[in-house]
Amino acid sequence: MDQDLKDSIMGALELVVDPELGIDIVNLGLVYDVELSDEGELKVTMTLTSMGCPLAGVLVDQVKSAVADIPEVKDVDVNIVWNPPWTKDKMSRYAKIALGIR
Repeated sequence: MDQDLKDSIMGALELVVDPELGIDIVNLGLVYDVELSDEGELKVTMTLTSMGCPLAGVLVDQVKSAVADIPEVKDVDVNIVWNPPWTKDKMSRYAKIALGIR
């Protein structure tokens, strides 16, 4: 996948906002990787801020919807992982400022 396509995918994923924190999943550092196969299957490897997140299903659906308009993406597999664990260090500077974290 070329960088422009990856940037488009990541830009689309910035539209997915964690409903509890009000910050998008990219700036929260929840998206670890995106891979697109030659057949158009997008694999999004991501985590959640907590293992017991009751909104996991909602976020997965929103990820799938966010990338649906990208022509190269034919199918989406969202892979939720717990390793490496998410920490505040994975957040962007923007997210830290928005949440008042130093």
